[in-house]
Amino acid sequence: MTAASERRLLQIAVALGGIVPVGAGLLGVIAGASMVPDGVPAGISLDSHVRYLSGLLLAMGLLFWASIPHVEAHTGRFRLLTLIVFVGGVARLFGLMKGLPSVPMLFGLVMELVVTPLICLWQARIARINNPDPPHHQG
Repeated sequence: MTAASERRLLQIAVALGGIVPVGAGLLGVIAGASMVPDGVPAGISLDSHVRYLSGLLLAMGLLFWASIPHVEAHTGRFRLLTLIVFVGGVARLFGLMKGLPSVPMLFGLVMELVVTPLICLWQARIARINNPDPPHHQG
C-alpha cells in the first residue's frame, strides 16, 4: 500500500468515525435527555447538562472532520481530542459498576476506548510517513 493510499484510507476512517460524535452530538443538542432510551422523564437540569455535553461532542466531531483535508498535519489536535474522548470513555466505563447501559452507549464506549485511540495512532503514523524529519521545537 502506498503512503498516499494509506493517507486516503485514514481520511475516510476519520470521516466515517466522525459521524458518531457529530450525529450523537446533534441529536443530544436537539432532543436533550430524551435521546436516552431509558424512558425516565428528565428534569430541566439533566436535560440542560445533556445538551451541553452534546454540544461538546458535536464540536469534537467537527474538529476531527476539519482535520481531514490535511490529516497528516494535525497530530497535536488528534492527540488532544483523543485524550478528551478517552477520559470520557473511562468515566463511562466507571459507570458500568451500576450496570450495563443501552447498546448505543456500549457502542460509544468502544469508540471512546478503542477506535479513537487506534485512529490517533494511525494518524501519528501517517504524519511520520509524510514528514519524517519534523522541526524541533524549543522549550
